[in-house]
Amino acid sequence: MKKYWQLFKNGLVKENPLLFLMIGLCSSLAVTTSFENGLGMGLALTFVLLMSEVLISLLRKLIPDSIRIPVFIIIIATFVTIVELLMKAYMPDLAKALGVFIPLIVVNCIIMGRVESFASKRTVAESAADALGMGFGYLWVLTGISIVRELFGNGTFIGMTLIPEQYTIGFFTGAPGGFFVFAIFIAVTRLIRVAYEKNKGEQK
Repeated sequence: MKKYWQLFKNGLVKENPLLFLMIGLCSSLAVTTSFENGLGMGLALTFVLLMSEVLISLLRKLIPDSIRIPVFIIIIATFVTIVELLMKAYMPDLAKALGVFIPLIVVNCIIMGRVESFASKRTVAESAADALGMGFGYLWVLTGISIVRELFGNGTFIGMTLIPEQYTIGFFTGAPGGFFVFAIFIAVTRLIRVAYEKNKGEQK
């Protein structure tokens, strides 16, 4: 159990795909203009990553090395299609807001990287723990950035106006604002990690 917890925890912080591995940044910065978009994208990627890693881990001994990448893409694309169709059927506004970034999950570096380097070599339970850790790691960063950008850029949060329009800062709703908030998240996370490791070293 400790092994699975460690795999899960690695994705949340230590090997966070956005803050430390720096992969999957394009869609992350593009969709984080509102909390709903960030949450929807994060959950969609987590679902696809979990199902893809589990299935590929199950089939890893049956997939020939010569065709493993095309097989991985087909499996990932299947789950992305399921997510896209469900979103269009039950959450059309969210599907429209996320636009092309949902289909692009197929080639997202986070998913391709994990199924190739992890799921294709590890057990189903280990792959599930890794997928959940990476997925929720991606999700918390995405929603955190979304909250900051929506709050300071539009003055709203899940439809509620918290800051009057005259006090909002339009900079946060644009691409530069996305990069700025993302940089702040990276800096704060790294400072916390350095302080934690320093404190841990002093206690030994």
